Amino acid sequence: MAFKINISEKNGKTYKLETEAEEIVGKELHDKINGKDISPDLEGYEFEITGASDKSGFTAMKEVEGIGLKKVLLKYGKAMKKRPRREGKKKHSTTRPGGLKLRKTVRGKIISPAITQINLKVLKEGNKKLEEVFKAPKPEAQKEEAKKE
Repeated sequence: MAFKINISEKNGKTYKLETEAEEIVGKELHDKINGKDISPDLEGYEFEITGASDKSGFTAMKEVEGIGLKKVLLKYGKAMKKRPRREGKKKHSTTRPGGLKLRKTVRGKIISPAITQINLKVLKEGNKKLEEVFKAPKPEAQKEEAKKE
C-alpha cells in the first residue's frame, strides 16, 4: 500500500512523493507528523495532514468519524463541487442556488490502508530545504555513477 504524498510549502510550491510509510496509518486529519516517519531525508520537518482521498476519489472529511465510507448531507464546499441544473428559464449565472444540499459519499477522518493520496502542509522546516531533497540528479551525474559501478 503506497501513499502518494503531496507536500506543500507556504509559497505555493508542491512536492510529490510516493512512499510506504506505515507510521501514517491510524493518524487523523489535522494531526501533526514528523518528517522522518515519511522519509529519512525529511528529518527535522514537521507536517500537518490537511486532506486525503482514496482510490475512487472520495475525500476524507474531518466531521466524519472512523475509516469507512459514509453518506453525508452536504451543502457547497469540500466534496461537493457539482453545479446544479439551471432552474427555469433563468440565464446562466455564477451564483449557486441558496439552500441546495445533496447527499454525497465521503470517507472518515482516520488514515487507513484504503487511502491512496495524502496532502501535507509544512509546519516546521528541517536542516535541508525541500528543493534540495526532491531535486532529481542530473543525467550526467547518473551516467558517471553507472560507469563507476
